[in-house]
Amino acid sequence: MKQRIVNCPQCGKSVTWNESSAFRPFCSERCKLNDLGQWAAETYRIPETEQKNPKED
Repeated sequence: MKQRIVNCPQCGKSVTWNESSAFRPFCSERCKLNDLGQWAAETYRIPETEQKNPKED
């Protein structure tokens, strides 16, 4: 079976995707905690689209 290789979302390092990769998809606990910190600080946001106000009758 071919091993799947992914890139760490934080640093870009190659990570083998299998049971022995404890922090997958991250390469380390440090990258995992950095990502969690960015979520907690609300660094990641989905762009808000401008909504039109419904007409009031």
